[in-house]
Amino acid sequence: MKAKSLNRNLGAAKAAKQDEFYTQYVDIQKEVEAYLEFDPDTFRGKVVYCNCDDPFESNFFKYFAANFNKLGLKKLVTTSYDGSPIAGAQLTFGEYVEGNGKRQKPKAIAVEIEEVKDVNGDGATGIEDVKLFLKQNPHTRKRLAGGGDFRSTECVELLKQADIVVTNPPFSLFREYVAQLVEHGKKFLIIGNMQAITYKEVFPLIKADRLWMGVTIHSGDREFRVPDHYPLNAAGWRVDENGVKYIRVKGVRWWTNLDHGRRHEKLPLMTMEDNLRFSKHKEIKGKAAYDRYDNYDAIEVPFTDATPSDFDGLMGVPISFLDRYNPDQFEILGYEKSYHLQTRKYDIQVQVDKSGKKSNVTKLNDGVAIRVDRAPADQTYYIVDGEYYIQQYKRIFIRHRRHTRAARGTKK
Repeated sequence: MKAKSLNRNLGAAKAAKQDEFYTQYVDIQKEVEAYLEFDPDTFRGKVVYCNCDDPFESNFFKYFAANFNKLGLKKLVTTSYDGSPIAGAQLTFGEYVEGNGKRQKPKAIAVEIEEVKDVNGDGATGIEDVKLFLKQNPHTRKRLAGGGDFRSTECVELLKQADIVVTNPPFSLFREYVAQLVEHGKKFLIIGNMQAITYKEVFPLIKADRLWMGVTIHSGDREFRVPDHYPLNAAGWRVDENGVKYIRVKGVRWWTNLDHGRRHEKLPLMTMEDNLRFSKHKEIKGKAAYDRYDNYDAIEVPFTDATPSDFDGLMGVPISFLDRYNPDQFEILGYEKSYHLQTRKYDIQVQVDKSGKKSNVTKLNDGVAIRVDRAPADQTYYIVDGEYYIQQYKRIFIRHRRHTRAARGTKK
């Protein structure tokens, strides 16, 4: 009953949140191979687990199966979930429908591959060899009684045996998914939305340098395949010549705890004085000084490349700063809901939106606030005791690492 409940929960989340995004092969290839540049043996001798993927249809499965020998994998394990809309579309297994009766949806299965040989005799190994191998060897797959939910007993047991987890988990279950990986001490490379940065379950991992951004996605959006039933109401979408649907999703990032060279590249910076004189950003260039927050002892840095090289105090930066975050260069101290860092809390607040509508709120305490001389005409603002304030979007508090080193050096 517990397994059935878990699977219903996963299915409900997918239905409600439209989580069925299928990652393109080229995006997986670019990201994985970036780690090989840093360490060619990243995956060698490892058990890779793709636990949100249909064996064969998923591009995660296809990439790791086709490159099994190149990567030097020990084993590839892939699990699908009950009722997947694309399972069996390219390679059908009897386990999908065995005992289904009138029920048409494919059942969840697991596939395990421990070797990839030249099955078709063309002198090379690739995905066609894997396809033939799976057809000829039913012992490589088994039905999952728990419906393929990553939290089910079967999938957790497979997780325990894995070295590295690589997949695109349901965005709506991202908190729970990451928590499970951390609980079991797994290495991972997964896709998620960058808004997860300030989740209370995720941010402490970033702050403790146990989770960071991947290599290849740093801006813009990414295209994902979606099932045939998926509504095309996103800002960007297309249907290819075969009728396959794709949508573009903004704010997507790779999340990982695998080390890579990019995160150790030093961010080139100008001094505060030079930024104020020469910055390419109109919000900085020509100002007398950087804005300071009214409720945090920190300056506002609205762009990553405007981070001053010579300021030793706290700086509030956009969450996109993590795309360039070098843990050897900077220290993360908190984010806009790190209330222990607040220097002021506001009582009565009046919010005035762009249309002029006024509301009594408390949300000014849930972010960084900047006091301004007059009410802005083109954005939401707040009034507290006759003073005007604006609130910046999500911010992370950082400072240069030299501050930490200097503090340690004074201890006796």
